[in-house]
Amino acid sequence: MTAPHLSRRGLVGGGVAAGLAVGAYAAGRASAADDLPTSAAGDAYAFRGAHQAGITTPAQDRLHFAAFDVTTGSRAQLVALLQAWTEAADRMTRGLPAGEIGPTEGAVDLPPDDTGEAIGLPASGLTITFGFGPSLFRDAGGRDRFGLADRQPEALRTLPHFPADALDPSRSYGDLCVQACADDPQVAVHAIRNLARIGFGTVAVRWSQLGFGRTSTTSTAQSTPRNLFGFKDGTANIKAEEESAVAQHVWVADGDDPGAGWLAGGSYLVARRFNMNIEVWDRQSLGDQEDFVGRTKASGAPLSGGSELTEPDFAMPGSDGPVIPRDAHVRVVHPDFNDGARMLRRGYNFVDGTDALGGLNAGLFFIAFVRNPDTHFIPIQNRMAEADALMEYVQVTGSALFAVPSGIGPGEYVGQALFD
Repeated sequence: MTAPHLSRRGLVGGGVAAGLAVGAYAAGRASAADDLPTSAAGDAYAFRGAHQAGITTPAQDRLHFAAFDVTTGSRAQLVALLQAWTEAADRMTRGLPAGEIGPTEGAVDLPPDDTGEAIGLPASGLTITFGFGPSLFRDAGGRDRFGLADRQPEALRTLPHFPADALDPSRSYGDLCVQACADDPQVAVHAIRNLARIGFGTVAVRWSQLGFGRTSTTSTAQSTPRNLFGFKDGTANIKAEEESAVAQHVWVADGDDPGAGWLAGGSYLVARRFNMNIEVWDRQSLGDQEDFVGRTKASGAPLSGGSELTEPDFAMPGSDGPVIPRDAHVRVVHPDFNDGARMLRRGYNFVDGTDALGGLNAGLFFIAFVRNPDTHFIPIQNRMAEADALMEYVQVTGSALFAVPSGIGPGEYVGQALFD
């Protein structure tokens, strides 16, 4: 990560922050005894259904996300992998081993069909969500890799390079993605580890990201969490209970893309890795921090008053312009200024050690599910890059877009409608 930017409103204090948060991802497991757990420790969400789990499912506390490159040129091998992944994911989300034999009961002269680190652990609310990247359909030269090019969704392409992006290709893109969310980090890691093991020789991990402390609320039953800037995050996020909003903004509808009817009932997954300039942010005054966000740090209420869930009043005057500044994050991304577009966010905090300057390599791993990235994400990200005060304190280092197929029925495999 490059050196942090100086604030346009000036730094307070000096020197490199001395305290570093170490091992945040591994610092304990969620259980029924934890404060406000996302789900009971033994909860299991159905893997099969009309839509893939892990989208409107109440957001769990832990994440392991992985993007894969397909290393085979065989369509049959790719289909066989998706079939094997489907069966393994179905088992693991029920709290079972990845394979039918398990980690300890097989022949002693053969590798086990499960790695074993989840022995004795419950399902822990595990969901596994699959997506297809644009490079699965065409390579960089435009070549049809698996006979799927004529079924590539129009909106599924490499995201633009937005202003101020500093993308690391080794943390971006991918042919396939798998999002594993759970209330126990070991359960989430176990899921990705076993899918990667099953895919050996057919796919290779391109990049992965661990996440902790969900930064979005996807159910009205959940309290609003906080991001690493210390502010409540996801107050206005689409909730699963808002069925009409989910249908309008999240699920791809029949007729949205006549050339990609297989995606109806699915969605698009946007992944963006926002590195936060933590040490610079921590030197800003409380008043400036609240101006950048547009909400109070204590309650999450808009600066125009009320409680956390009060709708912001962007016209309310302050001593020097609107009380909610025009470049405040809450104003820049609000549907009123983005043609009514909303997205369902499922982001996570991350801390990946320290950077070359001794600062935290930390931030927000942003995940959003949208009906169409051309209308529901790209314009909003452009507005953020141009006008959002928070962008001075973050740097996007990873980016990817995936098409998420609809749910998997009995006897089906993920993405079967695409290949059929």
